[in-house]
Amino acid sequence: MNKQKELKLMLIEMMKWFHEFCCENNLRYYALGGTMLGAMRHSGFIPWDDDIDVGMPRKDYEKLAFLMQKSNQKRYILETPETKAKDYYYQFSKLYDTSTTLIENTKYKIKRGIYLDIFPLDGVGNNLDESKIYAEKIYKLDNLLMLKTSGFRKGRSLYKNLAIFLFRFIPINAKTILHKLIKKCAEKDFDEYLYIGNLMGAWRFKEVMPKKYIGKPKLYKFENIEIFGVENAEAYLTSLYGNWRQLPPEEKRITHHDYIECNLHKSYLEER
Repeated sequence: MNKQKELKLMLIEMMKWFHEFCCENNLRYYALGGTMLGAMRHSGFIPWDDDIDVGMPRKDYEKLAFLMQKSNQKRYILETPETKAKDYYYQFSKLYDTSTTLIENTKYKIKRGIYLDIFPLDGVGNNLDESKIYAEKIYKLDNLLMLKTSGFRKGRSLYKNLAIFLFRFIPINAKTILHKLIKKCAEKDFDEYLYIGNLMGAWRFKEVMPKKYIGKPKLYKFENIEIFGVENAEAYLTSLYGNWRQLPPEEKRITHHDYIECNLHKSYLEER
């Protein structure tokens, strides 16, 4: 079995556990981004992709963190932006498989396991203009954090790599920016606004949309399991990707992950 296939099988196993944990504890979650696209277009992973993204209304997202702290199982652990780990600078949470080792190519070479990305979903406003103004303030903070924590990467523009290099000399603490960013995102409750957003998502303003697109969690087939996704997948995916049914050109059918190490048979905890 090749490594990518084995990785996907382990991610499916983790996603099955996460889904059952959320069901047992009445936690709302939704497949987002490429995971939702994969569920609709491929009934599973996008063939050239190898990750899973989910989002949770912030109340559920915070309850998940609380429940995971009390969980007796040891294989999966959750890290959040509030973690005490000095090397964790992500703006969202990650559920790690502690039986594996993964190091991504970022400025901070974070050694953990393979993971699910878990994003908080927040309210942003009651109309599109109000929502964009609010989101812009958040993206300015997020840009500062990205400049402070990103590593140099092949394929990225010279301008962006140069900006990352120069920003390292500005005496601003990344954790300070991160906590300020989280506080700003949490100001508006998911359930109280007509427009919501995955404010820490890669697609920025495209991830700000009417809450009715997200709706109530709905079951979708994903490989050999079922997972929850958005209620109005057509509207959600069109808002995010445009013509989402059309496959990208072959040269763009590649993973966007940059790994230094991926070991599916060794726990990263062994060397701590």
